[in-house]
Amino acid sequence: MVQLKDKVFDILIPEEKLLTRIQNMAEQISQDYVDKLPMFLAVLNGSFMFAADLLKHITIPCEISFVKVASYQEIHSTGKLTQLIGLSDEVRGRHIIILEDIVDTGITIEGIVNDLHKKNPTSIQIATLLHKPDAYAKQLPLQYIGFSIPNQFVVGYGLDYDQLGRNLKDIHVLQEDRRNML
Repeated sequence: MVQLKDKVFDILIPEEKLLTRIQNMAEQISQDYVDKLPMFLAVLNGSFMFAADLLKHITIPCEISFVKVASYQEIHSTGKLTQLIGLSDEVRGRHIIILEDIVDTGITIEGIVNDLHKKNPTSIQIATLLHKPDAYAKQLPLQYIGFSIPNQFVVGYGLDYDQLGRNLKDIHVLQEDRRNML
């Protein structure tokens, strides 16, 4: 149990399970992208831990870049995507793998994919640590999913509650949501 401001959170996915699954994802991506020199595009701030741990296990030549976008305020999606820092690297003719911490409604990932398509990459695929299938309202395929989770608010391992909790090594679920799961 951990308290962040006025909210209490319980562990949902422990660190060991996260790291094992991320290593498996890295192995699959490495196999799928042999001889392709992919560019990983990590979505900040939330994906920084996922991106770092995933890249440690990628066994093929690759590049990484970062983009910062936001669609959350406290524990609710605003429904609007705000691009804060854009992509400056050339993506034309590249194989892009977007690294997301979590895909819930799909608003953020759809906005990023739409922006990337304008830059003419060869391919765009999505790797997300967490996916909330019950909240997902878009049609974009998610090629690499770490964990499918209930439509509940989570923090830790890069994800935050009002900028707090990103440093937690486990994924935690809001305690009131956890009670509703039982």
